[in-house]
Amino acid sequence: MTPSSDPTAAPVRGTRLAGRSCLVTGGSSGIGRATARLLAAEGARVTIADVSEDVLEGGEPTASLIARDGHRAVFRQVDVADAAAVEAVVAEATRENGRLDVIVNNACIRHPGRVTEMEEADWDRMMAVNLKGVFLCCRAAIRQMLKQELVGEVRGRIVNLSSQHGMIAAPGDVAYGTAKAAVDYLTRQVATDYASDGIVCNAVAPGKIVTGQGGRLLDPAVLDRARRRTPWPRLGRPDDVARAILFLAGDEASFVTGTTLMVDGGWMAA
Repeated sequence: MTPSSDPTAAPVRGTRLAGRSCLVTGGSSGIGRATARLLAAEGARVTIADVSEDVLEGGEPTASLIARDGHRAVFRQVDVADAAAVEAVVAEATRENGRLDVIVNNACIRHPGRVTEMEEADWDRMMAVNLKGVFLCCRAAIRQMLKQELVGEVRGRIVNLSSQHGMIAAPGDVAYGTAKAAVDYLTRQVATDYASDGIVCNAVAPGKIVTGQGGRLLDPAVLDRARRRTPWPRLGRPDDVARAILFLAGDEASFVTGTTLMVDGGWMAA
């Protein structure tokens, strides 16, 4: 079986990120979990930053699973909305590995609702994690990357997790889509501001990805709409997104910055 068909299968070992230091936020579950496993399988030393090691879809904690696969990863408990905690985990990842080559800003939360149904506190928390958290992680990573020597033409790479919901309306999901739209803008701004410094910044925008988590993600109406809107004859899997992140995190993306890569089975093309 491949990792796409069996979520417990160990990714095939490669060398595309051999010896590089990668920090993945929200790496305990879903897309972050698949990404951490794939980057580690490609030779990276991975730091997983999340509020908990608990796997929302169930299973063994990501860091121990990666170790059992024969690769290297550590878990650090971090709330990405806490600036001091973000600065600390970036500093720790740098101390442990000598530098920070890649940060994947994946951590996010969901609280669906229309404008008239959103409590201010829920809106504020969504923005704190899904937007401010990306800003804080970008800022801490860039500050570190600016101190580093170039490897080839690059000092470091940032991959932000956007969403197609930042580009089109999603019924009853105003806060999530607003934050993800802002992440796309932040990605372009960082890319242009720091290109001359050798810092690369891109985003990946998933479509409907079935992670095995519950709640709204498995709502029959949400799934039905996603199936009708997605031209590809299946919905997405976490590994589909992880592979796109791997591309943007590696040397193959040699002249790619400031872009958002759609991983949506053709949803936005239809």
